[in-house]
Amino acid sequence: MENNLSITPHIPDSTYRLQLNGGFRFTDAARIVHYLHTLGISDIYCSPYLRAKQGSTHGYDIIDHTSINDELGDMQDYDGLISELKRHGMGQILDIVPNHMCVASNDNALWMDVLENGTSSIYARYFDINWYPVNMDLTHRVLIPELGDQYGNVLENGELQLSFEEGAFFVWYYDHKYPIRPQTYINILQYELDNLRDSLGEEHPRFTELLSILTAIRNLPAYIETEAELVKERAREKEIIKRRLNTLHNESVELRAFIDNNVKTFNGVKGDSGSFDLLDTLLRSQIYRLAYWKVAMEEINYRRFFDINELGAIRMEDDTVFNHTHRLIAGLIREGEVNGLRIDHPDGLFSPADYFYSLQRLCYIQGRLAEGVKDNEGVENLLNAEFDAIMLSNHEYKPFYIVGEKIFAKNEIMPDDWMIFSSTGYAFLNNLNGLFVNGKNKKHLDNIYSKFIDHRFDYEKLVYDKKKLVMKVSLASEINMLGYYLKKISENNRHTRDFTLNSLINVIVEVISNFPVYRTYARAWQVNSYDKTYIEFAVSNAKEMNPSINASTFDFLKDVLLLNLPDGTSDAAREQWIGFVMKFQQITGPVMAKGVEDTVFYIYNRLVSLNEVGGHPDTFGVTVEDFHSKNINRLRYQPHALITTATHDTKRGEDVRTRINVLSELPDEWEKLVFRLKKINEARKIRIGNKLAPGDNDEYLLYQTLIGATPPGLTPELVQTYDLSDFKARISNYMIKAIREAKVNSSWINPNDEYEKAIVSFIYSLLVYKNNKKFFELFLPFQNMVSAYGMYNSLSQVLLKITSPGVPDFYQGTDLWDYSLVDPDNRRAVDYETRIAMSSALQKKEREVGLTDLNKELLTDMKNGMIKMFLTYKVLNYRKANKRLFDVGDYVPLATTGKNANNVCAFARSLGNDYIVVIAPRLVTDIFDIDTPLSYIKKSWRETYILLPIKKEMTFKNILTNQTIKAQKHGRVYRIPFYNLTNNFPVAFLTRFD
Repeated sequence: MENNLSITPHIPDSTYRLQLNGGFRFTDAARIVHYLHTLGISDIYCSPYLRAKQGSTHGYDIIDHTSINDELGDMQDYDGLISELKRHGMGQILDIVPNHMCVASNDNALWMDVLENGTSSIYARYFDINWYPVNMDLTHRVLIPELGDQYGNVLENGELQLSFEEGAFFVWYYDHKYPIRPQTYINILQYELDNLRDSLGEEHPRFTELLSILTAIRNLPAYIETEAELVKERAREKEIIKRRLNTLHNESVELRAFIDNNVKTFNGVKGDSGSFDLLDTLLRSQIYRLAYWKVAMEEINYRRFFDINELGAIRMEDDTVFNHTHRLIAGLIREGEVNGLRIDHPDGLFSPADYFYSLQRLCYIQGRLAEGVKDNEGVENLLNAEFDAIMLSNHEYKPFYIVGEKIFAKNEIMPDDWMIFSSTGYAFLNNLNGLFVNGKNKKHLDNIYSKFIDHRFDYEKLVYDKKKLVMKVSLASEINMLGYYLKKISENNRHTRDFTLNSLINVIVEVISNFPVYRTYARAWQVNSYDKTYIEFAVSNAKEMNPSINASTFDFLKDVLLLNLPDGTSDAAREQWIGFVMKFQQITGPVMAKGVEDTVFYIYNRLVSLNEVGGHPDTFGVTVEDFHSKNINRLRYQPHALITTATHDTKRGEDVRTRINVLSELPDEWEKLVFRLKKINEARKIRIGNKLAPGDNDEYLLYQTLIGATPPGLTPELVQTYDLSDFKARISNYMIKAIREAKVNSSWINPNDEYEKAIVSFIYSLLVYKNNKKFFELFLPFQNMVSAYGMYNSLSQVLLKITSPGVPDFYQGTDLWDYSLVDPDNRRAVDYETRIAMSSALQKKEREVGLTDLNKELLTDMKNGMIKMFLTYKVLNYRKANKRLFDVGDYVPLATTGKNANNVCAFARSLGNDYIVVIAPRLVTDIFDIDTPLSYIKKSWRETYILLPIKKEMTFKNILTNQTIKAQKHGRVYRIPFYNLTNNFPVAFLTRFD
């Protein structure tokens, strides 16, 4: 076979994220395909839909990678969705989860097999389990931290129940089911065996069959056996034993009574402590150790997704695991049913670069098979060689559209050996969001916040402290494991053998606390220059902050992380070093995510619209120049990057952020309001010990949240009859989650019920008009003003997203205003019936009355969101019809002149004779006068112009208004007036018309 580049990736024009679950199934998705097509969407972007834990609302808790989740529909329903997509010429991007599986489900056959058979399980290699952990009691065992109380209390309360089902023994803890190790069936089957012999007789065929089964059990290969043939023998023989036991139980009244009575006896009698000894002894002999869930913090010995016990990591670096978990996905790609992939949490993988290479190889092979290459013996090896040959000659080749959920630190770039098109868009989200924050008011907002909470946070110190907190609490077991690993390495050299375990753990904690990125990517004995810089930075900072710790300990860790091995290092020691580095890399990411995104972002509440995934809340605002620079970079290096403004993981909805951003433009008004609110609501607080609840910081977060999430158009008059019950519940649920994440007044590990109840009481008291008339009279006029400005921000945000370099992504429901908060709030059902009806009405009005009258109507009632849908529909469809212009066309930042030049972001996209101009207002309180009709612009803007780098006169048409305008020559340049363009619609999208 010759090198073949016929396999080319499908590049979406735009994507629309759908959260599939039991309430929104394949058939529901099929029903909205036509609507999405009309909106201008080219590809749906589906949440994971492989078989997940029963009742899953998100799909990331997969229990079987080889089948589709039947809660979403059957294969006929799935095929119906695919048929509808193909009928509309649309594609599908699928979100997949290679890092972990749900291990808290009885239906995860792989995990259940590991719990039954330990290292002798055929699936033991699938899971990232440390079979030789720090706690020697867990050698060859797995800690299962799922009990709601101490093990002894749970046992003697009768909450653990032995059962016999179809020839096998299990222990149940409510809905959780755990298999009994087959060798320990003997404990149960030999109990009172003499009585059974006396009853049946020594030679009774049922009794001799039982004895034979006991002999077979004793002859099973050990659960610590790993030799391949013995593993197969155990897997085969244990199932035969179960079938024989089941037959015996079903066909013999005496054996059924014997087994059932023994099970009952083992289950003990509540109130009789000694009656549980049998079950306790049995459980102590299992491959798992059932434990109180809090024990996981220090002793868990399987790698998790962050600190979530229910999600166990899988070893995707193992080819067997990769092939098994991608079998179904490969088939969907080969059939043309999946056209792109989104990879969840690649930073958790052993080697993301190797994984992406393997994934692109798999996609290439499926593409070649789809072309008609015969799938016979040996063809896979040939196609593998073909792919490798292509990659040797063309390092940039990527046969399939893949994006990875990578979160970047400041100035961090995508590793150049990742064979993907981009991350999932958080860098763009934060860069775009910062454009609507007035950086000039940073100090003023700092002072308001510090005065309100009576404290001034040092952001970097806060990050350092909370990363240490996470390592001390929820990820302590992982850090201890690293410490022991490093101690073993140190003992191999006489210069490092005296480093104590505690000193090594302390050094690990300090270095990770100072780590500037989520993780490094050393592999194959290579540490790239970027990673060297990050490691040296972290170690240097840690040293400086800890003068009392011996510097040589830090230097030792640095040498290990940089793989600076001493001369004469043995092969075994070399493997220890690289093993440590790879494990270290998989832990720094969870520490960063839990310490910063899930802790600091709920504490540092200066302007919470900046507290976004991948964001940097200490950076206050983005300049137009910086926004352009990032766009130019993306076009050059990642022209097909996914770019977004909302995802299932964002901390708040895109239109909540645009509202809160307005506070950066109105610091005087905000300061006046927020302190008056604090004063009038002080009496509603509840004293808990020597503190008031809510605390000042939580209260400040609450007021910003209300600014961002309050339903549009509420007035003091309307709110008297408006049903706020759902809103109060949403805000309460959000605040409970926020304060638990912050880990200051409550936490997930130790919920402070008293404080949480006080928060809910405060919210419900606050949001009742008859109890708090003054609050609504103060808050709602200001909130309505901010909301109006926020709508202008949102429209600019939509336009810039659709027209910037990259593939614009829309989260479900954001086709209208989206005032949702963090999950699960952002997974609420979307009202597509309203959207479909609104879309039809919009197009009908455009045909019947024209854009001039339609614009007037849209501007008259912006609150219903139709104006956002209109903008999305017009520009997305233009983009779809002019794909090459947006895929490869030049990006030209446009200069502006006039007093308000800084309040406009404008650029051109050009390709051949095609030329478009994008004009988006920003910092809109300086532009739009909301005291007059919303379509009016302040007169000072009449002297603001956009300059065009063209050499001859051009005429343009604004596709949003049908207005035509000529670029006027002024001296040596051509220019167009901002005022004329945006007086009939808040943003402008100009296409060449001459």
